[in-house]
Amino acid sequence: MKYRHQFRVRAPLPALAEFHAQSASMGAITPPPISVRVTRAPARLREGDEMAFTMWLGPVPLKWVAHIENVSGRGFSDRQISGPFQEWTHRHTFAALSEATTEVRDEVQARLRKHVIWGAVGLAMWLGLPLLFAYRARQTRCLLESKT
Repeated sequence: MKYRHQFRVRAPLPALAEFHAQSASMGAITPPPISVRVTRAPARLREGDEMAFTMWLGPVPLKWVAHIENVSGRGFSDRQISGPFQEWTHRHTFAALSEATTEVRDEVQARLRKHVIWGAVGLAMWLGLPLLFAYRARQTRCLLESKT
């Protein structure tokens, strides 16, 4: 399965890349009613780091560990090491459109688990991606555009 989303932010590419490199940014761009608690990660994510977190979908905790890969000033990937999917890789790409505007491209490739419960949880999460990424775009704009 593949999902793609893109949006523009009135913020320079270095500011956007730095924002996404902060492990705390994940909670800031996650929509309610989902709550995220990072349990293990450096404050600033770099190549080879792991980020462990729990996503609470109401009363249901989903533990997830992501490996950070392919880090550059123009993006990075996070690959699920453990979590609700059989496979999950999320590529974040940043492209400067001007000195003050950056395009963010997200591409997710995933495979559901062949499990009655986890397959259903993964499918529900997958179907919610358009809302998740719309919220992330809105929050990223709110957080970064107010600083420029």
